[in-house]
Amino acid sequence: MQNIIDRFLSYVEIDTQSDPQSTTTPSSEKQWVLAKKLEQELIEIGMSDVSLDENGYVMATLPSNVERIIPVIGFISHYDTSPDFKASGVKPRIIPNYDGKDIILNEEENIVLSPNYFDDLKQYKGQTLITTDGTTLLGADDKAGVTEIVTAMEYLINNPHIHHGTVRIAFTPDEEIGRGAHKFDVKKFGAQWAYTMDGSQIGELEYENFNAAEVVVTVKGKSVHPGYAKGKMINAINILNEFLSLLPKKERPQYTAHREGFFHFHSIEGNVSLAKATGIIRDHDRVKFDARKELVEQIIGDLTDRFGNIINLEIQDQYYNMKEKIEPVIHIVEIAEQAMLDLDIEPIIKPIRGGTDGSQLSYMGLPCPNIFAGGHNFHGPYEYVPVESMARATDVIVKIVELTSKYYIDKED
Repeated sequence: MQNIIDRFLSYVEIDTQSDPQSTTTPSSEKQWVLAKKLEQELIEIGMSDVSLDENGYVMATLPSNVERIIPVIGFISHYDTSPDFKASGVKPRIIPNYDGKDIILNEEENIVLSPNYFDDLKQYKGQTLITTDGTTLLGADDKAGVTEIVTAMEYLINNPHIHHGTVRIAFTPDEEIGRGAHKFDVKKFGAQWAYTMDGSQIGELEYENFNAAEVVVTVKGKSVHPGYAKGKMINAINILNEFLSLLPKKERPQYTAHREGFFHFHSIEGNVSLAKATGIIRDHDRVKFDARKELVEQIIGDLTDRFGNIINLEIQDQYYNMKEKIEPVIHIVEIAEQAMLDLDIEPIIKPIRGGTDGSQLSYMGLPCPNIFAGGHNFHGPYEYVPVESMARATDVIVKIVELTSKYYIDKED
């Protein structure tokens, strides 16, 4: 497993945080550092058709080693990291033979990774964990996935006795800000279907995800000296606060689970004259998703009736539930499920409480279920990944490639 550790550490030490305020692709210049490293690494391990395009998308091919015609399949991960928390100066810690107790990430700041709070830790007792030092995120989302794909391809190249069809791989920028698939060239990729390696705990296999929209509410107020403000001041902050208070309080992320949707406003800025709130709407059910957007519009309409035309609402759909596109080709999920069963991994088939590049790619003509990459507690200082989970995800990729070849050869016979 040392090769997985070394590869993963070499990736997470590169800051690839995406920037939602940028209009370029990639959204941050620093993403190019890892993109170019991946391009070179894929050439060095012996991949074919390695390319890095003008938008930062890395693609490569593992040519077929069988004479039969096997569908071209793909594996995809994103190399950017979230803008939600500090991502520069990542200093990973390796915890061998985890004892099941609290891990003090940062003694000075009293940042503790505890199984009493994060229950998932308990299942990894005795394994090797990679954590943060408590001051940054780790970047396992999704550099664990990148690590697994590169390692699996290297293994297949070095073990040509494993029969397989053509395999395409891709690494994308800007997934964390919802743009990972925006400039993905599906035709160039040339796969009939693919898998994103972007899930969490070992065994996860997902082909449902949220329907998603971004919401921006901007209020233009009127600033007047507070001593003479009666009947004159319009406080944009107060109106924005009232809007937020009118959303259902129990339909926030911290109160929801499974297929329950939510409203989540994550950014507020401004003053008396101008205030803006940015948030997201999520729901697995398309009807409920549309109803959530309509509720926001209704609240804004009511506030406009009271305060005048000083509130601007922008709602932009980001992606949709891929279930609609996966179910007609459900065998691609069944192949992944069988791969896990063959490796004595219990498949955990459940909806994603988020989105991946695969959700957008599925609507672009590339059906794309999601498979575990192993990490936990993404986007913050408590992020960690068990090395054994990355190793098992690598095994799953290899097994899927092998089973796909067998599935279609047996089918022809």
